[in-house]
Amino acid sequence: MKRLLCALCVLLLLSGCTSSVPAQETTLTITATTYPLYLFALDLTEGIPNVTVERLDTGSVSCLHDYTLSVNDMKKIERADVLALNGAGLEAFMSDALADTDAVVIDCSKGVDLLPATGHHDHDHGDDDHDHFDPHYWMDPLRAQIMVDNLRVGLSEVLPEHRDLLWENAVGNTLDTAYYTAHNALRIFEEEKISVPGLITFHDGFQYFANTLDLPLLRAIEEEAGSEASAKEIVDIARLVNELDIPVIFTEVNGSDATANAISRETDCSVVQLSMIMDGREPTEEDDSPTTPYEELFLNNVYTLINGFAGREVFTLP
Repeated sequence: MKRLLCALCVLLLLSGCTSSVPAQETTLTITATTYPLYLFALDLTEGIPNVTVERLDTGSVSCLHDYTLSVNDMKKIERADVLALNGAGLEAFMSDALADTDAVVIDCSKGVDLLPATGHHDHDHGDDDHDHFDPHYWMDPLRAQIMVDNLRVGLSEVLPEHRDLLWENAVGNTLDTAYYTAHNALRIFEEEKISVPGLITFHDGFQYFANTLDLPLLRAIEEEAGSEASAKEIVDIARLVNELDIPVIFTEVNGSDATANAISRETDCSVVQLSMIMDGREPTEEDDSPTTPYEELFLNNVYTLINGFAGREVFTLP
């Protein structure tokens, strides 16, 4: 009898423990193809339960035209419920993966006023009309706002029960702040009569950056392995720097600076690095929003540009 009572007690305890275990809730996984999209997705979904945001390993390079998906990337794509794409032809490296995925795909370039492709050479990815446009539009906070709106609309269809919160999370406030802070800072050129003939960059993606600052982009040369600038291009740029008395030219943090340094030796201009905002720090609780790292990188570019043309530290950089 005692053994029977003990067995009954054990069964009751086990059944009690089993009933107290909550059902496992489903998590929605959003995978972003770029760092800015990752930050924007984090911002939009802040406060929404059971949402995970990941990003591909694309931050390790300055140019995605010849990017190859890593094994880690493939795993992230496989488990994604939503794939957030920059669009405008940037993700040509994902064509096979996109053909096989069951995830909801959001193209965030819809309705963006894209600029024609420029640079050292045209990138050949096929016959898509996107090949004729520059896909680096996130370098302009105002165009990035359209990216955010497209992402918001797409996520509202996936998470209709959280539509109100998706629209309340105001990523645009950070982007507007970045834009207007930049233009306020640029007033120093007029106030101190600093000449800015235009930008010479060694990455074609800075076209949108120059455009949003209302500055001419004189030359944009993108150097990749096997497609370095020719001797004639180097001579032409050096001549341009001398003729316009340009004090600084700009490379990208992950790009090559060999040609820029060669021009610097010929002209005595400075060589300064800008960021394509392809990578950066993770947001923290101390940030005003998950988009704060984007704002920091964008404004750091602006302040670096100003310091370069001023020839002194007008703004202190981190």
